[in-house]
Amino acid sequence: MRRAGRAMGVIFLALSLFCGAVDAAAPGKVIIASLSGTVGVQMEQFVAKVVQQAKDEKAGLVIFKLDTPGGLVEATRGITQTILASQVPVVVWVPPGGRAASAGAFMMQAAHIAAMASGSNLGAAHPVVASGGDVPEGDMKKKVINDLTTQMRSLAQKRGRNQEIAQLMVVDSLSLTAHEALEENVIDLVVDDVYSLIAASRGRSIMDDGQKITVSVSDEVEFVEMNFREQLIQFLSSPDIAYLLLVGGLLAIFYEIVTPGGFVLGTTGAVMLLLGGIGLKMLPFNWAGVALVGAGVIVMGIDLLVGGMGILSLLGIAVLVAGGVFLFQAPGGELLSVSIGMISGMAVALGLCFTLFALMVTKSLRAKVATGREGLLGLDVDITEDLNPQGTVKCHGEVWRARTKDRPLRKGEPASVAAVEGITLIVTARDKKPLNKELLNKALLNENKELLNREPLS
Repeated sequence: MRRAGRAMGVIFLALSLFCGAVDAAAPGKVIIASLSGTVGVQMEQFVAKVVQQAKDEKAGLVIFKLDTPGGLVEATRGITQTILASQVPVVVWVPPGGRAASAGAFMMQAAHIAAMASGSNLGAAHPVVASGGDVPEGDMKKKVINDLTTQMRSLAQKRGRNQEIAQLMVVDSLSLTAHEALEENVIDLVVDDVYSLIAASRGRSIMDDGQKITVSVSDEVEFVEMNFREQLIQFLSSPDIAYLLLVGGLLAIFYEIVTPGGFVLGTTGAVMLLLGGIGLKMLPFNWAGVALVGAGVIVMGIDLLVGGMGILSLLGIAVLVAGGVFLFQAPGGELLSVSIGMISGMAVALGLCFTLFALMVTKSLRAKVATGREGLLGLDVDITEDLNPQGTVKCHGEVWRARTKDRPLRKGEPASVAAVEGITLIVTARDKKPLNKELLNKALLNENKELLNREPLS
């Protein structure tokens, strides 16, 4: 009996271990999520949500489709920490035509599997100021570059990739194509579609915290997208969009102040400023840039009010461009490169729209009033009843009570409106148009010539 009991215990233990091994090796589904645009707070939160979902649902693999020009240092660090701590293998894949520039290069090195498609590029992670230029020389530049270089080397080392080439992305802004990156051992795969990527990842062995893990995935694929709120915040967190909304909102509110009477421009401007403020909150900005943007709008407005020749408007546009350049020059944005061409183009377009609208406003302000009491002044009237001094006239197709300003006027005599008192028109005689003596002399001369050319009577 003892031997039988021991045998049953061994069998039970073996079955338990076998079932546990089968359960651990059970393939999980693949979760695919897109990451595009600026690397910021919203993208960081979305990555954390997707990784947590994969853990809760016991997924076998997470694939992030990455296409980014760069972003914030702190958000990048948060994303890499989330990927490193993920219990589910993470693939970061750059699709055809995409890029993993600047902050994206750090995310690629943090992934368990780094993959790219043909026609994509990786690198250019050198820290810059918002205008795209190099960080000014000094201790701060050394500190930033050393910190980012060490981080890049650490990520490449953890994943067994080429540390020397990886750090050149930070030090020398090295940028590589997909096949160059594969040759230099800074990525693991080159595949051109997501399903080929899944097939190449299935059964692949990866090292994580010193443990060898085999990727086991089923055929089930789930696509995860940002909801509307997340997409809106991600859209607004683009520096170009935030700048456009800020400038457009200020211009719209200025127009509302100059031409009051409606609420469309004012309301639109307020909404644009609110959305732009949300974008600024997600980005590192400085108040000097905001002040320059406001000053540019004010200078252009002064040009409108004084009726200048456009010199101030050109100066205002230049100040707007400067405001866009300095707007995002703040600590934390070293991996965020603002498109100077985009900002300049938007500033010029807004300036042209401002000039066109300013001309329309100026024309409307200087135009003669055609409605209300002021619109009646100077209009011709038909006297329908002798004015001695009061009577009736017809003006603009309507019959009015009228009174003469000076002498009595007879019915049918030409007159015009000189003033309006309540519902009574004050009219005055309108002199007949004087004859043009020069034209009259020419007519008489032509008539005399015709008489001289006629044959004499017999």
